[in-house]
Amino acid sequence: MAEKMKPSQTGGCQCGAIRFALTAPPVRISICHCRMCQKAAGAPFASFAEIPRENFRWTKSTPATFRSSSIAERAFCAACGTPLGFSRIGGPCIEIMTGAFDRPDLLMPTGQYGTESRLGWIATIVNLPSHTTTENYGPEKMATIISHQHPDQD
Repeated sequence: MAEKMKPSQTGGCQCGAIRFALTAPPVRISICHCRMCQKAAGAPFASFAEIPRENFRWTKSTPATFRSSSIAERAFCAACGTPLGFSRIGGPCIEIMTGAFDRPDLLMPTGQYGTESRLGWIATIVNLPSHTTTENYGPEKMATIISHQHPDQD
């Protein structure tokens, strides 16, 4: 009987209806600026961790999918709408959005794709004024906020 491997990383959607686990580290972390990824993420770009399918499993439910082109489909939570991933139809890997991981800080991009659609202001965001969430809302308001988001662990 094969011993169950401990996940190297885990993650899931915002509401917790969908969870996943990796049994090996991703083979590549990247950012995609293409227009299709912008629309799918609802953001200026998407960040993905590429994982061979044999090193990935959905551990709680499975996501809904949308076939975004003739060669690819996108996974998302049907309950809360969280975009979860991208995969080429019949491809050997799945690409999971890095923000869906419990520890996205461990996933540093090493390349960019779809740069023909990269928004011109992306390079300047590090110079924008920045504030913590508490600075933005204030401690009094923060004390009243109740999160309905699934915690970053199983």
